[in-house]
Amino acid sequence: MSTSNSIPSSIDTSNPLYLHPSDHPGMILVSKLFDGTGFAARKRGMTIALSAKNKLDFVKNGVIRATDVSQLSLWERCNNMVISWIFNTLSREIAESVLYTESAYQLWQELNDRYGQANGAKLYQLQKNLCQITQGNSDIATYFAKVKTNWDELTSLNLIPSCTCGAALQKEMKTSVSFNFLWD
Repeated sequence: MSTSNSIPSSIDTSNPLYLHPSDHPGMILVSKLFDGTGFAARKRGMTIALSAKNKLDFVKNGVIRATDVSQLSLWERCNNMVISWIFNTLSREIAESVLYTESAYQLWQELNDRYGQANGAKLYQLQKNLCQITQGNSDIATYFAKVKTNWDELTSLNLIPSCTCGAALQKEMKTSVSFNFLWD
């Protein structure tokens, strides 16, 4: 029987603070180490893996650190587990540069800020790679995979800034209405 000051003996498996008995710090969620290239694909792979583990909220929304003493140790355990899973996917140099990050959310943001930004050089390189792909001796599936990989990474850069004020939506609606009016 648990009292109000003790840690609960069981936690609902749908709770992000739940760790499965097979979860461990040495678990590798994405097989190839991230060396600074192909961040979009790596981020997608980690997002899928963390979602499957019900830990995506730790990096995406920053699961709020528990204030309840009984939940605090569970939060710290899960947070440290997610950090270790992310570390296991990073090259040694990158892992050392983010070693002292305190939360999985901060670590995720740090990596996004460092490697997820679209810049002119990255955009140029991806466009150049896309233009230089040739089928050569490859079969069609291999050729298509190369093209799709580069195209998806280029698309993921999302170079159009997002608008939160609604002005862009209003402008698009006016343009759409005007355009539709011309064809009626």
